[in-house]
Amino acid sequence: MSTAARSPANDRKKTLVEGEFTFTNDDFVSIARMLYDDAGIALQESKASLVYSRLAKRLRALGLESFRDYCRFVAGTDGVSERQNMLAALTTNVTRYFREPHHFEHLKSNVLPELMTLARARGRVRFWSAGCSTGQEPYSIALTILGMMPDAADHDIRILATDIDPNVIRTGRAAVYSDEAVQPVPAALRDRWMVRVKDGDREAWGAGDEMRRMVSFRELNLMGHWPMKGTFDAIFCRNVVIYFDEPTQARIWTRFAPLLNPGGRLYVGHSERVTEMKRFETDGLTTYRLKDASA
Repeated sequence: MSTAARSPANDRKKTLVEGEFTFTNDDFVSIARMLYDDAGIALQESKASLVYSRLAKRLRALGLESFRDYCRFVAGTDGVSERQNMLAALTTNVTRYFREPHHFEHLKSNVLPELMTLARARGRVRFWSAGCSTGQEPYSIALTILGMMPDAADHDIRILATDIDPNVIRTGRAAVYSDEAVQPVPAALRDRWMVRVKDGDREAWGAGDEMRRMVSFRELNLMGHWPMKGTFDAIFCRNVVIYFDEPTQARIWTRFAPLLNPGGRLYVGHSERVTEMKRFETDGLTTYRLKDASA
């Protein structure tokens, strides 16, 4: 192999994926840097094929001829909205009702009894679904609460649902789900708190009025400013920080702590671990409790 073939310049121009559009290492590095800066997601080169397949659709829609042109466009002032489209295309949104059911059992057994007593005494109860995707997680929280306290929507119990992707926020607000998507919902909860609706030509399930009243959807970037002024009794941030590097994960845990009420819970994904153990203690499988600051 010649010296030129091994040079850094040649490495930067190396084609990572063969296809309709030229996609070089330079292009991948540019996209990975923007994704990290915007969303804290650390993208490895092993994901090059995924990046190509998801963004090739955007190049066709924009009439661009190469990823080099695309990178220049989204990095410029005219590409602000497309940069959001890029982020949405590269963000994985995998969710389902009652995903990791042990968390909802823990919520039901260890957290809600005390909070329901507080709510009935006119107290304030708040939950945050951080990285809510298309809404199944916050609606699962709502259904768990309604199953124990049927008049919960008439009390000061609310669930904040946030995500960086405006497309999934729109889906969550619409709250219409296929029969397949609703299968994990216990029939008793589904039949009481959800309603049959039309989704085009098909029958589907929609969130009932009580579920909708309890959940508020907002667009929010976990790497940006958090506008919330109040605190929460539990935060669900599951299968979100797995895409962040360790320093970014640590910053997220540190930012969550002051937003939790004393003894508040933090639920994380099955492959995630909270490393900020000065502020948290384990309270079950991938469940953490805010430590008493005076202890």
